[in-house]
Amino acid sequence: MPVTGQRVVRRALGRRLMKLRIASGRSRRDVVEAKLGISEPTLHRIETGKVPVTAANVRALCWLYGVDQSTTDTLADLAVGTSHEEWWDASKAIPDWFKLYVGLEASATKICMYDGEIVPGELQTEEYALAVFTAAQPDDPDGVVRQVTARMDRQRTLFARKPPPTLIYILGEGALLRAVGGETVMQAQVAHIRKTAKLPNVEIRVLPFSVGAHPAMAGAFRILDFDDPDDPDVVYLESHVGALYLEEPSELAEYRRIFGLLYDASVPIAEYT
Repeated sequence: MPVTGQRVVRRALGRRLMKLRIASGRSRRDVVEAKLGISEPTLHRIETGKVPVTAANVRALCWLYGVDQSTTDTLADLAVGTSHEEWWDASKAIPDWFKLYVGLEASATKICMYDGEIVPGELQTEEYALAVFTAAQPDDPDGVVRQVTARMDRQRTLFARKPPPTLIYILGEGALLRAVGGETVMQAQVAHIRKTAKLPNVEIRVLPFSVGAHPAMAGAFRILDFDDPDDPDVVYLESHVGALYLEEPSELAEYRRIFGLLYDASVPIAEYT
């Protein structure tokens, strides 16, 4: 699955270049001393996916690391994508801290998600999304419209992907019972969720209130899996003003453990009444 979006391409290319540098036995200081015209701060930003990268710099680094021509050409081609914008990169309605997630979502082969409070954005109807954003930004109706439009665009992008990703959602019962937008909006929203759950790549489950205490009471999270070993799996945690991306194996293992417990305690949406 190709990586998508400039931020995700930068992340993937940076990791590959860092692995090649380490495999060559060189430190960042060694790269600077090779006089390739790349400073240590710039190399750090390249390897951590913070900046666009030129094909010339990629080829210079690959030469220094003793990389074969085929790999060098592949990475140089990938460098072009570090400046290429997808629709979400240019969208003013999507915060910069969320754009990396949207790019990751567009490349992930599997997404597992839990939320006990709200229907996740990719499952929301337009009316539900309008109620959510209006509650958060009651004094900015134009901004609300832009947010809803961006959310619907993101939905279409995700569900139009070929091949489709595996999507597993566990919703707290409260997400289905809270009357967001009123009773009519919620009836349509729940009907939409039930319909979406019938797609072959989608599984939607409900964690009933009757379960009582559960391991994810600290809040919502997502686990994104990727086929490419150079693009590590990620746990995504979101707040009102930013997000955390956890990649350490121990962190992923803990969230996979929690998701497994939630899965076992939940029921398919088709069995929820």
